[in-house]
Amino acid sequence: MAVYSCRIAHLLNLRNEVVFPPKNLFSFRMGIRGLRIRDNSQGAGFNKLVGQNQSFNNGVRILDESDFSVDNASGGGDDDDDGGNGKVLGGGGGGNPDDEEEFGPLLEFAEVIRLIEARGAKLPSDMLEAAKTLGIRRLLLHRYLDLQGSAWPLGFAMRSCEMLRNRMLADPTFLFKIGTEIVIDTCCATFAEVQKRGKDFWAEFELYTADMLVGVVVNVALVGMLAPYARIGKLPTSQGLLGRMQHAYAALPSSVFEAERPGCSFTVKQRIGTYFYKGIMYGFVGFGCGIIGQGIANLIMTAKRNVKKSEADVPVPPLLKSAALWGVFLGFSSNTRYQIINGLERLMEASPIAKQVPPVALAFTVGVRFANNVYGGMQFVDWARWSGVQ
Repeated sequence: MAVYSCRIAHLLNLRNEVVFPPKNLFSFRMGIRGLRIRDNSQGAGFNKLVGQNQSFNNGVRILDESDFSVDNASGGGDDDDDGGNGKVLGGGGGGNPDDEEEFGPLLEFAEVIRLIEARGAKLPSDMLEAAKTLGIRRLLLHRYLDLQGSAWPLGFAMRSCEMLRNRMLADPTFLFKIGTEIVIDTCCATFAEVQKRGKDFWAEFELYTADMLVGVVVNVALVGMLAPYARIGKLPTSQGLLGRMQHAYAALPSSVFEAERPGCSFTVKQRIGTYFYKGIMYGFVGFGCGIIGQGIANLIMTAKRNVKKSEADVPVPPLLKSAALWGVFLGFSSNTRYQIINGLERLMEASPIAKQVPPVALAFTVGVRFANNVYGGMQFVDWARWSGVQ
């Protein structure tokens, strides 16, 4: 939509004469929906929308402040000063009734300062800047104040670790999901390894140990990289190829099925792009963890064989080939399965029964991740044997 903007002090000719008080400076925008007039004299947010079909009486009409409604959400800034796509903490979409109901009103800077001083807390620099320029949703601010006051180490981590803080603000069950994933994966992977390896389990115990070590790191990455997170401030606006790539990556959802929130809307192309982008990231994580985990296992196996050799000993797996298997497995199999899990969890958490009885959503998380880990553990052993790595 083409938008035209100009600033006037005294007189505007629009079909008829519209005269403004000389003490104020106004701007207007003409678009498909009509004319928007804004008072910019003192940064106040006076707005009036004049529709295309609204007619003026012949002659001159004097407009005073009673003709304008106060727009507190805008803070007097231009409509298009949101940094692109509105990726801000609780920003964007101000005035959407659904946003107001779920996330609460958008608090201005003075109200934010009053609340944090009442709690004796401090905001991190990026949240403070967002409060000054865009405001913060009430729910997210209260959630941060509650979490940063938690016992050590959670309170300390919330104040000092941006990645954890943003994910906990978007999903308070984030740590529960990570803990669930680690416990279930360790138990299920052990069961699957025993079932698949059978009588060779103890002879291949080093391989099992390597799988467990890598599994803990991988579980944190699998949950953390797909978890929704609160987007603080505006998207990066750097110029050049690197800047455009950074902007495009920051605009992607954290997972294919991430729910839209105030200021966060995603296209179908962005959701599809997320699947491939996360697959590449998972591939790098899997390869790196494979190098470390399999490297440790190979050292243990070599040391054992130097002390005592046995006919039951299995060959030491090739390091790079094993790491490549981890990369491919995470990039394709794990990426696909965990994207689906996130979508199922989102549906459950949004259901009426889960909102009335929150433990239902937690129980669902345990169940669906349990089933996924049993299947994934057995699938990895099959892939490893099929590829000749184990």
